[in-house]
Amino acid sequence: MTGSGPLELPPRASKDVEKYLLPDETAVVATRRHWAVLIEPTAKFLPVFLAGGWLLLFDPENRVTSSAGLLVLVGSLGYYGLRVGEWWMRHFIVSTRRVLLTSGVIVRTVTLLPLRRITDLTWKETLLGQLLGYGTFRFESAGQQQALSEITFLPAADVLYRRVSALLFSSDWGGAASGGDDEGNPEPPSEPTPQTDADRRDTEPIPRLPPHQQ
Repeated sequence: MTGSGPLELPPRASKDVEKYLLPDETAVVATRRHWAVLIEPTAKFLPVFLAGGWLLLFDPENRVTSSAGLLVLVGSLGYYGLRVGEWWMRHFIVSTRRVLLTSGVIVRTVTLLPLRRITDLTWKETLLGQLLGYGTFRFESAGQQQALSEITFLPAADVLYRRVSALLFSSDWGGAASGGDDEGNPEPPSEPTPQTDADRRDTEPIPRLPPHQQ
């Protein structure tokens, strides 16, 4: 599923694509992770938040319990806000040359993997992932272990899998997975090598001597 028109991007993803992709790259996939990634932080946040509220309201005249409850409330809200902001700012981007993962709320980090180094792609869905609509990508790459070896909680993973597979294993994008250097940048054209005597073919005719030298 390669699509014939330009990819429609959310505003935040559009900023990342414009900032981090090269001029000759085209975004094929740009999405944040599925909201299910917030299930675990929410499960941790709610009990602590409720306990803080209970301490704050249990005895308003008691400064110790009220102060403790207020601190618990502020700490839990800060933790949860950071997790939501992290989810909102993190994007999984696949261009015609590279796979990128942008992350970070205060300090932005970009991790990339050139398509030419990917040797295999695995898509996995758990039972909960099938119910909620998310999956996991596993990239096998040549060389050492990569930071982008596994991307979890990708929405509509079946559609993304077909789209990325078409990019990796078909010629619709002009062999994007096999071109460029190890960082995904286009390689400079190679200069022609001048022909030497060692490059002569055995089938070339042997020059004859002049008649007076025969």
